[in-house]
Amino acid sequence: MSDTDETDVLRELASLPTIASPRVSPDGETVALYYDVTGRNELHLLNPADGSLKQLSDGDVPRSVRAGFEWDPSGDRLFYHRDEGGDEQHDVWAMSLDGESEPVVEMDGQIRLHDVGEDGETLLLGSSRDGQMNLYRHDVSTAETTKLTDYERAVAAGELSPDGDRIAYTTNETDAYENSDVYVADGDGSNAVNLEIGDVGAEAAPADWGPDGDRLLVVDNTTDLGRAGIVDLADGVEDATVTWFGEGEFEESPSHFLEGGDRFVVSRTRGAVTVPVVYDADTGESEELDFPAGVASVTEGRLADDRLLAYRTTSSRRPELVAYDLATDDAETVFDAEYGPFDPDDFVEPETVSFVSDGVPETPARAVDHDPYEEFEIEGLLFDSGRRPSPLVVNPHGGPRHHDMRRFSYRVQFLLSRGYSVLQVNYRGSTGRGREFVEELYDDWGGAEQGDVATGAEHVLDEYDWLDEDRVAVYGGSYGGYSANWQMVQYPDLYAAGIAWVGVSDLFDMYENTMPHFRTELMVKNLGEPDENEATYRERSPVNYVENVGAPLLIVHGVNDPRVPVSQARILRDALDEAGFEEGDDYEYEELGEEGHGSGDIDQKIRSLELLDDFLDRRIGAERTAVASLDD
Repeated sequence: MSDTDETDVLRELASLPTIASPRVSPDGETVALYYDVTGRNELHLLNPADGSLKQLSDGDVPRSVRAGFEWDPSGDRLFYHRDEGGDEQHDVWAMSLDGESEPVVEMDGQIRLHDVGEDGETLLLGSSRDGQMNLYRHDVSTAETTKLTDYERAVAAGELSPDGDRIAYTTNETDAYENSDVYVADGDGSNAVNLEIGDVGAEAAPADWGPDGDRLLVVDNTTDLGRAGIVDLADGVEDATVTWFGEGEFEESPSHFLEGGDRFVVSRTRGAVTVPVVYDADTGESEELDFPAGVASVTEGRLADDRLLAYRTTSSRRPELVAYDLATDDAETVFDAEYGPFDPDDFVEPETVSFVSDGVPETPARAVDHDPYEEFEIEGLLFDSGRRPSPLVVNPHGGPRHHDMRRFSYRVQFLLSRGYSVLQVNYRGSTGRGREFVEELYDDWGGAEQGDVATGAEHVLDEYDWLDEDRVAVYGGSYGGYSANWQMVQYPDLYAAGIAWVGVSDLFDMYENTMPHFRTELMVKNLGEPDENEATYRERSPVNYVENVGAPLLIVHGVNDPRVPVSQARILRDALDEAGFEEGDDYEYEELGEEGHGSGDIDQKIRSLELLDDFLDRRIGAERTAVASLDD
């Protein structure tokens, strides 16, 4: 492949437009969605009958689509979030179907729109205006905003009942910090009652109100694996009863009732696969919908022809929208994914790998020694670039409350096109295997989970002789960036290069400068208060071991990042300087302006791949893997 062709692969992959957050209109005739075909995320309207698309916004919506939008029940407008430069300090605006916008709710701090009342005049919001994330009610007609809750712990998963007279949400008032409970209160926030549907220490949350307003769909992990339940409130909140669904074989998370309330949808996790399941609310019978092994989900509402709208993707198939007929299990594509010059068969499906880990790899620990932990069978995904020998990029996921799934990643496919094989490890602490597996990470960041990642790298290097053990890099973003930093200081003998993208380096600074609800629900929930767990915060901060870095490190961070503040990168850079490392030689540093915790802009995707490509090429190198449709 020529140099021009190589550049084309980078730009063409990064430029492939991607859909996100599809929402069916109240009448089922239109689907609103985010789409970045113009170069940045914009709101579009899709006609599912003929596939035609109309752009609605023009630079109004956030670059990153972490915050979605909601239809006004009239179907005449959309309520959406707006921020500045990716800072996630959202306000709520309304946009007509002609593309005209106006502000609806503007407050200090972050705002997250939870729900819209059936009258179209009531918005249920989460906001950190007063510090912690709590619930607010906004009356559109009067422009009055009223605070409904005032908890010390963050309030999440707000749901407004159909008549607007009640709200449901999750928070925690117990001494068990990991706990979360479902509350139901009057529409003004008064008379809040903890439904106590699970054990103390477990996590429960509301998902959706039934159309009659007397039933509440909930999730709970008291039995370890997540399960769906319906709370019957017909006899009052104090006498509520709950019915649980499922056999307890898989992690399941409910999303919404289907129209009429006689059925509801959950997401079922089977390893790296997520598939929608429809439950009968009366009989408990379930039907797993027929999708390829990947990630699929069903949106709320129904299309005008009574079919469901579903989103689906696999590791080698880009996201698309399909209409799904529950009666026949037939799926018809209503919005195709774009592949540009590529053939879908150019993209790579991974192999599932599994190995036993006690959290202590054979590679020497240079920062903190650990005794062996409990043994777990850890699973991962190995993507083979086809190059022989092949360098390896170890790519730990972020979160940490997350897990790698069989979904399309332009970054992974780009690395494969450049000749790098990729390993993703679902270390202890990952989701998909129940609450107890998640809690293995509590009080142990930088411990056994990092040992699992390193053990995974050792395993594939031992099992696949075509992997080049002298050309192994670690690359991750967010908590994956923390992992990259930690792998570089804890197991430097394993890696020839490292890339920390919006990564954590100093746990004290992270606690002080992240968003308030991240402070309590991420930092304290996982590691305790720093004044009480000072030794852990110090010991597990990668910045304190920079002298162990033995290979080139690339540090990249968005200046507007509210989750992992840019101070994390600057502290790490300064520590490297003080330890005698030379910028440009021993490490490289990039701050990205007008960007927060990542971006969906095509130009910024291209820039991120260029940084990644250039660094890896100079530091460990790989022969390019031919992408057939650009070579023909």
